[in-house]
Amino acid sequence: MRKLPNLNATRAFEAAARHGSFAAAAQELGVSHAAVSRHVRNLEMELGVELFERHARHVVLTGDGSLFARTVARSFADLALGVGRLKRGTA
Repeated sequence: MRKLPNLNATRAFEAAARHGSFAAAAQELGVSHAAVSRHVRNLEMELGVELFERHARHVVLTGDGSLFARTVARSFADLALGVGRLKRGTA
């Protein structure tokens, strides 16, 4: 099995992608802006691509970032569905 990216970094990326802001992602996740920025930078280094274009007060997904954001959103939705099924006993 291939090594997956760090889950906290992936969560930070997903929140930043949804909000278009590292600050808003940090607030949602209960971490600092610097922590989100560091997680995303580490994820970019691990993947070898830029995921965001950074601007003064917001971030914009690159093409690679948009593709990864869709993949991550589907994966998190599947994970939430699986957890829900387990909790209801319908897995």
